[in-house]
Amino acid sequence: MLVRAHSQPWPSAAALAACVEEEALAIAQEDVDTNRAIARHGLELVPPGAHIVHHCNTGSLATVDYGTALGIIRAAHEAGRGVHVYVDETRPRLQGARLTTWELARLGVPHTLIVDGAAAHIMRTAHVDLCLVGCDRVAANGDVANKIGTYALALAAAAHGVPFYVAAPTSTIDLTAPSGDAIPLEERDPAEVLQVDDHAIAPPDTPVRNPAFDVTPSRLVTAIVTECGVVRPPYEEGLARVVELARRSRSKGGAR
Repeated sequence: MLVRAHSQPWPSAAALAACVEEEALAIAQEDVDTNRAIARHGLELVPPGAHIVHHCNTGSLATVDYGTALGIIRAAHEAGRGVHVYVDETRPRLQGARLTTWELARLGVPHTLIVDGAAAHIMRTAHVDLCLVGCDRVAANGDVANKIGTYALALAAAAHGVPFYVAAPTSTIDLTAPSGDAIPLEERDPAEVLQVDDHAIAPPDTPVRNPAFDVTPSRLVTAIVTECGVVRPPYEEGLARVVELARRSRSKGGAR
């Protein structure tokens, strides 16, 4: 936005405002196009009748329009794959319970809400075909930073032989971070854990650790789905390749 704003002298404030608005709409459309491309590539990973475990929220409320991991689920539903989603509630902010269930209901996708701690039990006692999550950052070696609870879900998936897929726009791939250890992880207000809304669920003086994110090691990730294709291990070469493909695509479309 700043590059466009400073790209030339503007004859008036109105002209500058029009340019900035045009750029904002272009960025929004790029996000939609990216998510739909992720969905197209990810569709090949979803078999008919698939039962999917999903964590946090990755749909239109988290993106501009279509979604990343939920975009893949949406594409599978629209393609008539007959999918069913087990929705992790996603403590402590409950993005899965508050947002993902609402989005799936609006889309008409069959779903069942589960507590985070039930995912392993569901994998052992029910039929689960795959886990599908989004991410906030991907290191060069394929380690993935995402909402807290993702690592535990990946461990459960590995223990039960369930594929674990990550939807990741290339903008989240950080080739300067050699591994997940280089990704800083935010810790948030203890009140998020001590209460739900205004309702206390623990004594107010209880010591709390509230990491908002965790890192899932690449060895637990079956594949990473980007707008430039599906990347499988070894990740170093594949992630560098899709980042370069995305760079070339943006260059052809014009510098922004």
